[in-house]
Amino acid sequence: MIYSYDELGTQYSVARKSDARIHRQIQQALGSSRTVLNVGAGTGSYEQCDRYVVAVEPSATMRAQRPAGRPAIAAVAAALPFDDKSFDASMTILSVHHWPDKEAGLVEMKRVSRERIVIMSYDPDELERFWLFRYLPELADIERQRFPSYERIRNTLNLDIETTEVVVPLDCEDAFNEAFYGRPEHFLNPTIRACQSAWSLLGSHIEQRFVTQLQADLASGKWDQDLGHLRTQAEFRGAIRLWVGKV
Repeated sequence: MIYSYDELGTQYSVARKSDARIHRQIQQALGSSRTVLNVGAGTGSYEQCDRYVVAVEPSATMRAQRPAGRPAIAAVAAALPFDDKSFDASMTILSVHHWPDKEAGLVEMKRVSRERIVIMSYDPDELERFWLFRYLPELADIERQRFPSYERIRNTLNLDIETTEVVVPLDCEDAFNEAFYGRPEHFLNPTIRACQSAWSLLGSHIEQRFVTQLQADLASGKWDQDLGHLRTQAEFRGAIRLWVGKV
């Protein structure tokens, strides 16, 4: 199951922006690394201005949305065009689930890194912490297939992996799905859904079923009766993880 950014990602930069608090978590994970390769770099979210960052992004549509002066190299994770140990660190932020050959991409990240590998991704075993999957069990099935597990990443890299839960703030500025744990109305916005890759893999009839049900539950007060406490919960610890392997 592949999401085509060239076909569907034309509005990605509108909604998918760096959140400063998550940015700090990534900064901490990178430690003292001064040179960083960003694999599957997209439109440039979470790239660090105080380090030397080289970006790799296969989608022309995504590369075209990057800020001026921050180009990306057209390449794929499984065939990185760099010598061994070219960078202090390599990172990939909510990207690895899109790679056709995840193992090859991870091995390549290890090959080009001198010090550490930083992966921000969803733990497929923890997805159902988030209420969205109560509405969409089909989505949980899709995401469990797309996102590599901790064990798969650890075994592929053959490294000890440090795990940190990513803390998502209530007013998160990035529009990944957990960002709206306490703001369910945002899922009714088709632009928001278009910037979350899983919706294109569900089928339009399932997506419309969800929209209709959520609209009804918001109108009747059922969502707030069951989950309204999330509207004032300052942060959420769901399935997003920072996995750091030291080479």
